[in-house]
Amino acid sequence: MSFKPKTRWARYLWAGTLAIALAATLYTATARAATSAPATTVGLVTRDKVALRAAPRESAASQTLLWRGEALEIRGAKGDFLQVWDHHRERGGYVRATQLMRVAGDAAEAPQLLALLGFVSEQPGAEPLGLALAAAAIQALPAAALQGAQGATVMDAIARQAERLAERATVGAGRVDDALLTAHLDVARRHGVQLVTRELEGRMTVCYDGDAFRRLLAMSAASAEQKARAALALTRVECLEQPARIADREALDEGLADLLARADAPSLAPHWRARLATRQAEVWSRIAYARAQRDSADTARNAARQAIDAIGRIEKAELVDDDLARFHAAAVRVNAVRWAAAPVVATSGRLTVATRRADDGQTCVMLRDPKAKADAPALAERCSWGQVWAASAAPNREGTALALAVQPVDGWRELWVFRKDAGGWGVQVLPPAALQPGTGYAEFAGWEPGGQRLLVAREAMAEGKTIRRFEVVKLATLTPERTAFDAEALGPFSRWPDPAWKRESLALR
Repeated sequence: MSFKPKTRWARYLWAGTLAIALAATLYTATARAATSAPATTVGLVTRDKVALRAAPRESAASQTLLWRGEALEIRGAKGDFLQVWDHHRERGGYVRATQLMRVAGDAAEAPQLLALLGFVSEQPGAEPLGLALAAAAIQALPAAALQGAQGATVMDAIARQAERLAERATVGAGRVDDALLTAHLDVARRHGVQLVTRELEGRMTVCYDGDAFRRLLAMSAASAEQKARAALALTRVECLEQPARIADREALDEGLADLLARADAPSLAPHWRARLATRQAEVWSRIAYARAQRDSADTARNAARQAIDAIGRIEKAELVDDDLARFHAAAVRVNAVRWAAAPVVATSGRLTVATRRADDGQTCVMLRDPKAKADAPALAERCSWGQVWAASAAPNREGTALALAVQPVDGWRELWVFRKDAGGWGVQVLPPAALQPGTGYAEFAGWEPGGQRLLVAREAMAEGKTIRRFEVVKLATLTPERTAFDAEALGPFSRWPDPAWKRESLALR
C-alpha cells in the first residue's frame, strides 16, 4: 500500500527527490490509521544499532539492528517498549520507546519537524535521520508552503545532507566505522538518495546525483544563497561525467557557465560571490582551451577574457582557507590558458615563429630568421598535439634563443625554449613540475642582459596544494641557478622582468 501525496506538485517533488519508495515506507500505515490504529503510527529510529527484540524485554533476543533514519510502523505499546513492524525487512518486534520518534505527518506538526530538521541537518553522521525528517516535513507542510520558502529550506536540507553523506563515503571506506557508513548509505538509498561514483585523474569520488539541487534552482522561493550553493554543487568537475568527445565537453562546460551566471545574484554575500567567480574562472578556462583546440580564436579569446575577469573579481580577503585553495587552483588553470586572450603580434628581433598543421593533426612550430629567404629551411621545428600559443613568443635581444608557451593538455602549460649552441639550433621543454601533466604552468618572465639566463615562473598542483616558484634559469642547461617562493626575493625579477609578463601574469597575484 503506497502513500499518495496531497497535491500534484507534492507528488512530483517526492517522485524526484525522496522517492515514492520512502513515502511508502513512512506512510504504509496511513490506511490502517484511518480505521483502527492510533493517529500516530510511524516511528523514526533516532539512534544507531537499535535492537529489534523478539519480546518487550531487554533480555529478549535481538532479531536485527536498526539504524537512525529508518521508519517503522507502530502497532502497539507494552510497558517501555513499542510493538513495531519493519516493512523493509518484513518482520515485527519490539523497540524501546525512547529510541523512536513518533511522526503524525499533519500540519500542526510541521513547525516542530522543521525545527528538528534544521538542527539535525547540521549534525555530521545524522544524515539518514535528517532525510527521514525531511520526508515527514514534506508530508506535513501545506501545498502552498511547499512551494514557498519552507519548501526550499527542506529541499536545501535534503541536498546538503546527501552531499555530506557522499563526502563521508569518499573518505570513509576501510575505516573502523565502515559498517556504520554502509548502514547509513543503505538507509539513504531507501530514502531515494542516489549516489554515483566518478573517476577523475585516477581518483575515485562518491557524489550525490544532485536531484534536489536541480529542483531547488527551479524554485522561485529559494534564496540567493541556496541557489548559489546548488550551482556550486552541480558544477564540481570531480562529480561530472566527462564526455569522450571534446565538442561534448565544451557543450557541457557552456551549460555550466550559464548555470553559474544565473546563480550570481547581486544580493549574495561577498564570500558567496567569490566562490561563484572562482568556479566561473575554472569553467571558462576549460571552454577557452576547447575553443582554441578547434581553431576558433575569436571565441577562445572571449572565453579566456571571461576567465580572467572572473579571477579579477575575487577579493582574497573574503575567502576562508578551503576557498583560498580553490581560488589558487582556479588561478593556475586561468594562467595556463591566458594567452588565448592575447592577439598574435609580430615578434621583434632576429627570430620569429610560424606554425603549420601536420598531416597527422599535430601543430608544428617552425623557428625562422626573418632576414632569411622565404624558402629557407626553418632553424628548428617541433610538433605538439596540444595548443601552441604563438602570441607568447619572446626572443632574446641577441637572437640566440626564444621562449614559447605550449599547452599540451587542458590546464598544463609548458615552456619551450629554442636556443642556439655550437651544434646548431635545438629546442628543450621546461614543464611546470616533475609530475604527470595535471594542473600547472611554466612561463617566461624575462631575459637577463646577455641572453644567457631567463626568468621563469612555475606553479603546479601537488597533493591538493599549489607550489609556486620563481627561478633564474641557465639557458645552456635549463637548470635553475637560483630559486625563491617570492619574486621579490630574487633581484633579477625586480630589475629585468618582462613588462607584459608583469602586467598580465597571474603568477604575481
